[in-house]
Amino acid sequence: MTTRHGERLRLAGLLAPPLIWLAAAYLGSLAVLFLSAFWTTDSFTTDVVRIWTTDNFQQVLTVPVYRTIALRTLSIAVAVTVVDALLALPMAYFMARVAPARLRGALVVAVLTPLWASYLVKAYAWRVMLGEHGLINALAAPLGLHGPGYGTTAVVLVLAYLWLPYMILPVYAALERLPEQHLEASADLGAGAWQTLRYVVLPAVRPAVLAGSVFTFSLSLGDYVAVQIVGGKTQMLGNVIASQVTLDLPMAAALSAVPVVLIVCYLTAVRRAGALDSL
Repeated sequence: MTTRHGERLRLAGLLAPPLIWLAAAYLGSLAVLFLSAFWTTDSFTTDVVRIWTTDNFQQVLTVPVYRTIALRTLSIAVAVTVVDALLALPMAYFMARVAPARLRGALVVAVLTPLWASYLVKAYAWRVMLGEHGLINALAAPLGLHGPGYGTTAVVLVLAYLWLPYMILPVYAALERLPEQHLEASADLGAGAWQTLRYVVLPAVRPAVLAGSVFTFSLSLGDYVAVQIVGGKTQMLGNVIASQVTLDLPMAAALSAVPVVLIVCYLTAVRRAGALDSL
């Protein structure tokens, strides 16, 4: 009993510093952010006035432009997640089940390599490619087509590219763990390729896809740099919040609560599907 008590004390001593840091720096800052959303701003000096009010939340819920931006941000985050899932599944399957074992490590490194480059470098590279005289228009011109230019489509493309590795890696890990006997049994029972994909592969990787979607969805929901670089006139919650910080901090805090609530709801939903166990 004494030994167990000592082990618990040592474990508590090891976990206490990071837990205290998490509570103070992360949860504490979120609490202060949420609290400041109930304050107001002096219209003349733009100073924060600590007077309790719910006007900021009422504006977020009732002003049409805020609802439109919130729905657009949510739609972009969902679109990025769907695009990444559709791209990650065949790529991860090739890496885990088709490529020779000696090449799999190199393919994983190739997937991770873009993460080592600067976010801004990659975003501005896409800005060059999506420009009027960029690579995409040059490739599309012989076909009589035109690139998407700057706008919502460009934001989805750039964010899907940026977050694709976060979707590929958990799906690759799930496919690598998929027993070969399951695929062989499906073939022995007369299932075709599509039936095996639907009834064997997809159920096995579903938690991994949801786990990857946690990253793609949340990162897209909070992004504000890519939309400034390739979004044109498109506005998302992130850049609206950034523009409000210096003008109306309480309103920025109220707007910040929207993605936080959406992410919490999404995490709650995917947790029930067992996605967090695949992270």
